[in-house]
Amino acid sequence: MDIKDTNKLTFEEAYKQLTELVQKMESGEMPLADSVAAYEQGIKLKAYCEQLLKEAELKIETLKVTNNAE
Repeated sequence: MDIKDTNKLTFEEAYKQLTELVQKMESGEMPLADSVAAYEQGIKLKAYCEQLLKEAELKIETLKVTNNAE
């Protein structure tokens, strides 16, 4: 999966994939090359999840300001 595919995921899907990658890497059963690729994908998924969380936080803050202004 590349970053383009990642950008189509929901937060829940991306987080699930990230969790699964971590579990596979922690098992110690992945070859080194696969571990490196999984790590790279994990970094992309983590950044994507953080982006989605920041966007959600901004929406919530906007709603709070709008609600308080009324």
